[in-house]
Amino acid sequence: MTEHENSSAVVEETKAADGVTPPPEKAEKKRRANRTSLALSAIAIAIALASGAGLYGWVKHQNKTLQTSNGEIADQLIALQQTQDKQRTELEGVIKQQADALAAEKRQSEALAKQLDEVQQKVATISGSDAKTWQLAQADFLVKLAGRKLWSDQDVTTAAALLKSADASLADMNDPSLITARRAITDDIASLSSVTQVDYDGAILKLNQLSNQIDNLRLADNNDDDSPMDSDSGELSSSISEWRVNLQKSWRNFMDSFITIRRRDETAVPLLAPNQDVYLRENIRSRLLVAAQAVPRHQEETYKQALDNVSTWVRAYYDTDDAATKAFLEEVDKLGQQSIAMELPESLQSQPILEKLMQTRVRNLLAQPAVPSEQAPTAPADAAQGE
Repeated sequence: MTEHENSSAVVEETKAADGVTPPPEKAEKKRRANRTSLALSAIAIAIALASGAGLYGWVKHQNKTLQTSNGEIADQLIALQQTQDKQRTELEGVIKQQADALAAEKRQSEALAKQLDEVQQKVATISGSDAKTWQLAQADFLVKLAGRKLWSDQDVTTAAALLKSADASLADMNDPSLITARRAITDDIASLSSVTQVDYDGAILKLNQLSNQIDNLRLADNNDDDSPMDSDSGELSSSISEWRVNLQKSWRNFMDSFITIRRRDETAVPLLAPNQDVYLRENIRSRLLVAAQAVPRHQEETYKQALDNVSTWVRAYYDTDDAATKAFLEEVDKLGQQSIAMELPESLQSQPILEKLMQTRVRNLLAQPAVPSEQAPTAPADAAQGE
């Protein structure tokens, strides 16, 4: 704008210097044109300045928005990085745990494989040593089982049969070194043959039969023997000199109405209240049941005590002159004299002998350390070189 004014002034000065004076109308138009151009220039400059200011503000706003977005993105990137680090740490921990578990399982598998190899080698050693070893183990087992049947169940018959089976197993081995064991087994069989057998089933059946006969027994009449203890006459004497005797007789006659004394040659029997005979029969039946239960348990003392109670109660409350009562008591006495305990040998001679044979022939093989599989093929070669 300044340059335009300067150029206009220069033109006027030039024209003035040349001595040319423009007409007034043209000069006025020229001035108006100059003013219009100056206004347009000012408007253009203002528009340019406004556009520049607006563009600057928009650029500044965009920069601020971009900075805010960049900050949020940076925060998200940091959070994502932290999450990834955490997940990576957790994944590394899981991988480490799985690796440790896999290593432990591998070690356990190797240990089990080693144990299995040792067992297979021991079984192969036993199987290849001698097939008769199994017969010896069978004989030892049968003898131990015989002892268990003998002392736990008191089954002499089964124990003797098991000993015979053990002797047959040793006989099949055809080994002269086993003659001592076979002789001991034979002695054990002979000792069992001399044991007196007890008919447990028969005793139980007899006790059950006695229990069924209780209702057939007749109660005793305990009102007998009412005669007084002294048979002296109660009559008073008419002599005055015998006043002492008369006084004693009067006193005795007076007391007889309150106290009666009778002579009993046997133990006094308690009287039963009415309808108590039912309880008496059930008590006797329960004692017979106790005796029957004591038979298979070999409880000698309980068995005899129960039968003694039955015998005492029957003799006290029932008519011992009745035939049924007599037969009942005879059977009870016979069972009471019968022993339910057998005199068994305290030990079997063959058990320690077979135990020693098992220790030397079988268990020593199992106690031997296992030969590694790599060294197994070289064993025959070493034996051949030794020969």
